Amino acid sequence: MYSRRMDHLPPYLFARIDEMKEEKRRQGVDVIDLGVGDPDLPTPPHIVEALCAAARDEKNHHYPSYTGMLAYREAVAEWYRNRFGVDLDPRKETLALIGSKEGIAHIAEAFVNPGEVVLAADPGYPVYKTSTLFAEGKVHEMPIRAENGFLPVLEDIPAETVRQAKLMFINYPNNPTAATAPLSFFEEVVEFAREHNIVVVHDNAYSEITFDGYRAPSFLEADGAMEVGIEMHSLSKTYNMTGWRIGMACGNPGIVAGLGRVKTNVDSGAFDAIQHAAITALTGSQDCVRQACSVYQERRDVLVKGLSEIGFDVRTPKATFYVWVPVDDCMAFAAKLLDQAGIVATPGIGFGRNGEGFVRFAITRSIERINEAVERMGGLDL
Repeated sequence: MYSRRMDHLPPYLFARIDEMKEEKRRQGVDVIDLGVGDPDLPTPPHIVEALCAAARDEKNHHYPSYTGMLAYREAVAEWYRNRFGVDLDPRKETLALIGSKEGIAHIAEAFVNPGEVVLAADPGYPVYKTSTLFAEGKVHEMPIRAENGFLPVLEDIPAETVRQAKLMFINYPNNPTAATAPLSFFEEVVEFAREHNIVVVHDNAYSEITFDGYRAPSFLEADGAMEVGIEMHSLSKTYNMTGWRIGMACGNPGIVAGLGRVKTNVDSGAFDAIQHAAITALTGSQDCVRQACSVYQERRDVLVKGLSEIGFDVRTPKATFYVWVPVDDCMAFAAKLLDQAGIVATPGIGFGRNGEGFVRFAITRSIERINEAVERMGGLDL
């Protein structure tokens, strides 16, 4: 029934975790879900109100623009200028996305021919690899390890692989490791991409979820980044809008145009009313973002302290809402947590083979639930 391509497509980890979680709930288990990174905080009211008003306007009930409303793309450009000091032409260097996942899933189809290589960090967001498979490319895994600050070592990539490489995915602040990257790393990537004619795709979905005064840079801040790359961004994590499906691609106009050409053939654009709400989010007060980060920081501190007291060697993350914890066997550990304590954690192997030896906890539950999870874990032989 299925195409041969499906033989190479792995089961989506989070879908399987959802199945296991629901089975436990059917058994009457009080499950504490620290797995999938879906904010539990609501979308700020002023954004919801903007959507409601726009949804009532019949002008927004028709097919939207494939590339996004110009007003939305102008708001994106203004936000990038204010936040990162990056100047973008909203007509040529920005593109509306139905969430950044959609852009990541389609970008390889625009630039990768069958058999060409895509460089992807491992562990990493699974869609980097699946998008390559759909484009019939080959994935070269760039290991990211603790001893290197969870940054890929570009000089370790074999020369023959580099010659075949067409595209590179990077992601900082990082999912799943919560690592951050200095601007100097992005500058190194730019030089590497220039030398080898590689398109860089930076997934920057977590740049606004930061703690302790840390401010994450944009890849586009690096000198020359606009010549070689594109940045995918999203309102999902920043404004608690995961279900709304709205994001943006920004950067090199040729790369933006290539992605846009694919999109015109596979979707009909984001609902205009959601774009109006996104304009409100990007151009309005950012107090809601700061308040959310304060909540996450408090939760982070509680989880890190609790895990440390149990005996885990935990690094305190400066960004994202994940805590990346070393364990002996990630699948066995995650299964034990679910079976014996009713706690969902994501095994690192689900993000790639270099994720073995880690589990990812998401701080997207209340302090009360996090404290309860720590208490349950403390009663196990881990």
